[in-house]
Amino acid sequence: MTETLQTGGDTAPPSVPSRSWGERLRRFGVLFLLGTVGVVALVRSTDLATLEATAEAAGLPAAVLLAISVGQSLVLLSLAVAVGLYAAPRVGFESHLLSRLSEGTPLAPAVRSFARPALLGGVAVGALLLALDVVAPTPVDGTAAPTVTVGALLASLPLRLLYGGVTEELLLRWGVMSLLAFALFRTVGRRAEALSPALAWTAIVGSSVLFGVGHLPAALTVYGALTPAVLAFVVGGNTLAGLVFGWLFWRHGLEAAMVAHALAHVVAVAVGFLSLA
Repeated sequence: MTETLQTGGDTAPPSVPSRSWGERLRRFGVLFLLGTVGVVALVRSTDLATLEATAEAAGLPAAVLLAISVGQSLVLLSLAVAVGLYAAPRVGFESHLLSRLSEGTPLAPAVRSFARPALLGGVAVGALLLALDVVAPTPVDGTAAPTVTVGALLASLPLRLLYGGVTEELLLRWGVMSLLAFALFRTVGRRAEALSPALAWTAIVGSSVLFGVGHLPAALTVYGALTPAVLAFVVGGNTLAGLVFGWLFWRHGLEAAMVAHALAHVVAVAVGFLSLA
């Protein structure tokens, strides 16, 4: 990151170098492939019985419905990656992996610079997830939450780490947050030479709320209805987590947000294992 990012002042966007189409495609391909790994994990975690029931209700073969779902995920991912490639460098946001790819910047110093805040952020969000589980709403039909087993925890890890830790960060931080920050910088802050902390936080909050809202379809499946308690629990909890990830992206780069997001799930799963011991 630029030195301005570390001093707490306005984020001074570096000059954006002119890149050939070949380099642009390589940069796009690296991030898109990373996100695709998470989409694959999402597909593998799909419950076949639920998929077949949904497909039957929609009058479609299950394979067609699955293809539509995967296609939609890949389109959204490609849009987020492309938007971030344009917007992120123009507001001073960074991917250390892309810096290594394009400028040859060593990764080790970058990892050392964000390791501590990413680890602390991941543990904090993991603790938040565990605390929220204590006050989780009850499904509207009154049924208890599914029994947690070692097998279920292990099966959930690829989805949590790859889709949550990688793909969601590409969608929400790299794509949405960068776009919001860029739009604010070019409108509200058009006379400034740098993205101010106020505008950066506005983008962080906005993308975090969208992050929370994006979890509502899954919440509807679990809880049966989007009651006020469910809305507060799902949107509020994920918004708080998004604030941490967004701050890490702003101050320490995309990979810091990814590490923290993945680690938060590791913490939650690890405690889950301990509770079963």
